[in-house]
Amino acid sequence: MVTPTLQMKKPKQFSRRMGQKKQRPAKAEQPHSPSDTAQAPCPKEPCLGPPTTLGPYRSIYFSSPKGHLTRLGLEFFDQPAVPLARAFLGQVLVRRLPNGTELRGRIVETEAYLGPEDEAAHSRGGRQTPRNQGMFMKPGTLYVYIIYGMYFCMNISSQGDGACVLLRALEPLEGLETMRQLRSTLRKGTASRVLKDRELCSGPSKLCQALAINKSFDQRDLAQDEAIWLERGPLEPSEPAVVTAARVGVGYAGEWARKPLRFYVRGSPWVSVVDRVAEQDTQA
Repeated sequence: MVTPTLQMKKPKQFSRRMGQKKQRPAKAEQPHSPSDTAQAPCPKEPCLGPPTTLGPYRSIYFSSPKGHLTRLGLEFFDQPAVPLARAFLGQVLVRRLPNGTELRGRIVETEAYLGPEDEAAHSRGGRQTPRNQGMFMKPGTLYVYIIYGMYFCMNISSQGDGACVLLRALEPLEGLETMRQLRSTLRKGTASRVLKDRELCSGPSKLCQALAINKSFDQRDLAQDEAIWLERGPLEPSEPAVVTAARVGVGYAGEWARKPLRFYVRGSPWVSVVDRVAEQDTQA
């Protein structure tokens, strides 16, 4: 797993094993399964001062505290992975840093992972490990894992054991300068180059850097956590605005690599990977 438009066709329905999510267990020190990627030590919460500027623009949706919208709860997350992945589009992810700064981004791209039968999922075959435990917990539980030994990706568990949704891209709305500072501090390579707005959250690991999300967020409850939550967005993409495409970076998964389980907002400059063929297919 990692690694989402005129009248669109309904995505093919897939059979999947459903089950009641487990409640969050007490975290115990357990060795990782040999099949899991080795985990790097978690960095501490960043200690940032107030941003020197408000960024190149402030969100038109969040011009004042009174403009902040309703926090989404368990009832929103308690649905199967495919409809949940679509429902995430247009909602606003909020991250409150230790210094009180709030960062906001509108979700524009997601991927659904269907659990044990899905060959691209970390839960394929029904396997449970200390690493993927969040996938088997109640809907709305975060599953954060590390890739390439340095980058984090964030998923949210859905209805059904081992099923979840990967957040792939956000449209930055509030706190852009802080996001830029965090990305410049955490990213590898050309750290001296100033990032453009569209580069801040255009990928699953990029958005984790921009919002200072690391392994310490694994198994947190998105419906109740005080440092990260989801608000109902003021704008939701209509049916024709959503592109359904194959997932990214799961070529090892055979036929599952071609399943139309990625969803993104058509025409959004914030999307990580545009699929022109899928866009043409949804127009047909």
